[in-house]
Amino acid sequence: MDLAWADPAANRNKVREMVSPLRDVDIIVLPEMFSTGFATQPSGIAEKNVPESVEFLKGVASEKNCAVCGSIAVEIPSEGGSEFRNRFYFVKPDGQVQHYDKHHLFTYSGEHLRFTPGEERVIVEFRGIRILLQVCYDLRFPVFSRNRMVDDRADYDLILYVASWPVRRVDAWDALLKARAIENLCFVAGVNRVGKDPGNNYNGHSQLFDPMGKLLAACKEDQEDVQVCEIDPDLLDIFRKNFPALGDAD
Repeated sequence: MDLAWADPAANRNKVREMVSPLRDVDIIVLPEMFSTGFATQPSGIAEKNVPESVEFLKGVASEKNCAVCGSIAVEIPSEGGSEFRNRFYFVKPDGQVQHYDKHHLFTYSGEHLRFTPGEERVIVEFRGIRILLQVCYDLRFPVFSRNRMVDDRADYDLILYVASWPVRRVDAWDALLKARAIENLCFVAGVNRVGKDPGNNYNGHSQLFDPMGKLLAACKEDQEDVQVCEIDPDLLDIFRKNFPALGDAD
């Protein structure tokens, strides 16, 4: 998506327009702060607790009978009055909402000065697939996202990274998405925005990798685009049994 700066209503309308043709999909993934653009000074821009955009996601999820997810800048009550979170919402078609708060705040742009970081990893399960939720800058920190073996089973099958990752560092985005898939023996989808905001240019490079690092799908560069791709959990199970590298990890 190309996001309208600080205009949630316009961005929700854009989402509705872009997903309207989709049929028989399981998950729709939107970029980081899809309702406003990446706001490092969120006062007056962030949506309030129980954001209107979450209610919007519930409607889309119900209509399409699928999960819909993306991050939103939110202002929520706290002991000191209120605080801001970069919150990745995962909304299921039955209205159930789960969320992950971005852990690695982008100090280079001052995000850490105004947002409160999340402390916990969040893995959601949907239609038999376990999904690790991650946001943008999290991609640079492999320890936090490391897939772990618990009772002879990996933590997750798929990582979703939603991002506002600028053009000048997009080579790192391309390399790190592929690396996360290979090292964690999982599928990885990275969804980035296009267009401009007051500080950056974005050219997308949204893409999906399989556990061997093979590119399965990619959006058109530097333009709005929707791509649909199927992942095969049976392929994942066979690959992990034949190549049990996760069991040898430190």
